Amino acid sequence: MKRLYIVMLLFLIIAKASAQNNTQAAYTVYNTTTKSKVPVQDVIQAMTNADIVFYGEIHDDSVGHIAELDLLKALSTQYPGKVALSMEMFETDVQPVLNEYLYGYIREKNFITDSRAWPHYKTDYKPLVEFAKNNNIPVVAANAPARYTNMVTTGGLGHLNVLSKQAKSYLPPLPIDTATGAYYEKFIAEMGGQHGMGNMHIYQSQNLWDATMAWSIARFYKANKGFKIMQVNGGFHSEEKMGIVAQLKNYAPKARVITINAYAGSVPDWKELSGKADYVILTGGK
Repeated sequence: MKRLYIVMLLFLIIAKASAQNNTQAAYTVYNTTTKSKVPVQDVIQAMTNADIVFYGEIHDDSVGHIAELDLLKALSTQYPGKVALSMEMFETDVQPVLNEYLYGYIREKNFITDSRAWPHYKTDYKPLVEFAKNNNIPVVAANAPARYTNMVTTGGLGHLNVLSKQAKSYLPPLPIDTATGAYYEKFIAEMGGQHGMGNMHIYQSQNLWDATMAWSIARFYKANKGFKIMQVNGGFHSEEKMGIVAQLKNYAPKARVITINAYAGSVPDWKELSGKADYVILTGGK
């Protein structure tokens, strides 16, 4: 019986390792300049000459989340004690709660509730946060509080001026820059045309998200010289170096940036993917 137990245990360990390896192999990283497959380490080496790497994800792509964790692990190995994680998934006003959890002061249950963690936090983002917690990696709650983006959607960016000094401390200095040109046209197309916009307030909300995340990154960047910052956000926010990346120039013009965007699929369509990011990750699927 004991021998059978040991055999079964070894089988489970091997099966688990095999599953992990298969999952890790399910995504492929491409350098968009050379249009060639590269290892994750290629991105890590490129960070020698960069301060911030933007990872534009598909929120519900489980393979993409594995790629994120692999990247964070590789960064922490290459730059021990000099890596930070910045996340769209947490809002600026919950930074104290996030810190309390990272320091081990509060229970996970309280952290998830009080940080207003996203619905699929445990499957999608917990591995990132736990790795950060276990390796003393700072995590930046980067996004604008939803109540303020809702204010903008309802009444426009000017409506933020009614907020208290405390409330405004969770947001970039007002007024918020509203990007025009290519990003505006891209946003309209994403919304299905002008009829899907309703009014400019929806676009202004998008700009508030982008600006707040850029401002959050910039504050950490300026206060922590020499750190490599990994920013995780929905792909649209940093694709083609628009959105957050463009807003970052308002707050930290000297910051050096690398961008990654993840997409479903297994074969790159370079007519579609060229110019999307410095690196693209294909995660399989359709």
